[in-house]
Amino acid sequence: MFSLLFINWNPSLTIGPFRWYSLCWLIGLALAYFVVRKLYKEQKIKDEYFDPLFIYCFLGILIGARLGHCLFYQPDYFLTSGKGLIEMFLPIHFLADGGWKFTGYEGLASHGGTLGLMIALWLYVKKTKLSIWRVLDNIAIATGTTACFIRLGNLMNSEIIGKVTDVPWAFVFERVDLMPRHPGQLYEAIAYGILFVIMWTIYKRSSQHPSPNTQHPKVGSGWYFGFCLTYIFTFRFFIEYTKEIQESFEEALPIDMGQILSIPFIIIGVVCMIKAKNAKTK
Repeated sequence: MFSLLFINWNPSLTIGPFRWYSLCWLIGLALAYFVVRKLYKEQKIKDEYFDPLFIYCFLGILIGARLGHCLFYQPDYFLTSGKGLIEMFLPIHFLADGGWKFTGYEGLASHGGTLGLMIALWLYVKKTKLSIWRVLDNIAIATGTTACFIRLGNLMNSEIIGKVTDVPWAFVFERVDLMPRHPGQLYEAIAYGILFVIMWTIYKRSSQHPSPNTQHPKVGSGWYFGFCLTYIFTFRFFIEYTKEIQESFEEALPIDMGQILSIPFIIIGVVCMIKAKNAKTK
């Protein structure tokens, strides 16, 4: 009965000279760039401190996401040969005939990207001497925009597909098979878009009520960072139940790798929120 409602999904991988996936990444990063610039201006943080921030974030996310995928999901491929090690860092694939081809980075893990971003921001703070919690909170407020568009890029690529289902909004990923599946990428994109709306609304209410006695969390307390981690990775943990596993070794695990890697981030997020609440109470 629902089959007439299924969405047949087979978009072009490119739009003009650009790949949809790369374009979605660029849009997500650009939106975060403008959001954080606005936050810095509203908080009267000097422009000289903002200028290097984008470079730190971009490199931290890209390097972390790439290494996260290689080390967490395919260590047997990337760590067992010289060619694998080269492919880990360069966007190429070696061919059986001895040649190679440019492929882009086929495999980026959000958990690795998050860890890479945290390390990059720590290095940024070491250089600028800004408060680590202020920087983390500002980045957290903008994170939903980037995360949303990255998952839309996954949707355009027909990757990270969901399990077979008969829900009326199922997608038939024609480049994968002809089975109706959960559009897990779209679920996440919507959730992360909602996250940005929530974070921005709370921030604006906080900025409109600057009194220290207000109940609204302040930037620099670590609450926004904690809420961002808790929201994203709690949602990620449960949405994994609608996804196909990415690597065969996950079949032997009680929960998949995405869920395992989400747990530490959820714990860190909750601890940061508790810290912020306790600091305000004191």
